[in-house]
Amino acid sequence: MTTVDDSAAPRVTVVGATGAVGGTLLELFEERAPRHRDLRLVASARSAGRQIRAAGRDHRVHDLADFDFADTDVAFFAAGAEVSRKWVPPAVAAGALVIDCTPAFRQDKTVPLVVPQVNGALCGARPPVVATPDAGTVPLVRVVDAVAARWPVHRVVVSSYQPASGAGHLGVEELQEGSRLSLQDPHAVLPTEAFAPALAFNVLPCSDDALDEDGFTERERAMRHECRRVLRRPDLDLTTTCVRVPVAHAHCATVWVECGRPVDRAELVALLRSLSGVTVHDGPAAHAPTPLTLGDPDQVHIGRIRVPGHDPTGFWLWLVADGLRCGVALNAVQVLEELVARRAL
Repeated sequence: MTTVDDSAAPRVTVVGATGAVGGTLLELFEERAPRHRDLRLVASARSAGRQIRAAGRDHRVHDLADFDFADTDVAFFAAGAEVSRKWVPPAVAAGALVIDCTPAFRQDKTVPLVVPQVNGALCGARPPVVATPDAGTVPLVRVVDAVAARWPVHRVVVSSYQPASGAGHLGVEELQEGSRLSLQDPHAVLPTEAFAPALAFNVLPCSDDALDEDGFTERERAMRHECRRVLRRPDLDLTTTCVRVPVAHAHCATVWVECGRPVDRAELVALLRSLSGVTVHDGPAAHAPTPLTLGDPDQVHIGRIRVPGHDPTGFWLWLVADGLRCGVALNAVQVLEELVARRAL
């Protein structure tokens, strides 16, 4: 697969190229070949000099501290919020448009928070920075937005089951190591650098420690805020519970959507089936998607669609999506594709 040799195509830099999200971005550049004419990989000093194959050829990893963004048209930032807060301003000052995959700008009302299938039109104004939502937010808003076009959505209740990859490579490695140690010795002391208590063979009912006065975590508040922003519904009644589960990459959620009028299940299933990038697993419960049976990692997978007979003005569904691919990296690449399609570069 080769880079498009086109002087109008954007020159792309990936910051955090050796991390979990950065590596997934490079996989997608290999598979989707988004329009670009140059690709540069950037990471911390400890990764500088490495050779990584991406988009059909080997690339040398550059040290972020010494990198000049003057020859970059689009910079993906996937190295954590602190790195983004420090290095996005100089990248923008050098002329780059930044697609940020971290939490750094998700709460900033001056920065568009974009899921292209929902609010991609925001890319047309060529904002200097485009933020992408959390991995659990992306599949949820795609579904809720489509439903809201057919039925008036009054309330959404979400229980989000979040994977170890939310803490990057360290989170997945800690889950794997903790699982290995637990199988060898049920009383073993497990690593807790990424998660405390340990995540292996465990479920953590709070995905972080910062509880507000109502008992909600920072991640739960952020997910509500992000959904409201992307859906352009600042007053949407949306409640989330974010739970960390011992799964590597897949985000799962049970979702209750309350509408202003009765929902016909057959019509709902047909609507969901019509959505691009969504796979509906309808039928027996055994056919519902799971992290192990996910199939295409770039799809939002939906099952367990239920309209209660006693209250047909709402419905339940079960949602599964690969957090790194569908939830973060693919959404970011689709932002780039949207910018190119709208001639915003």
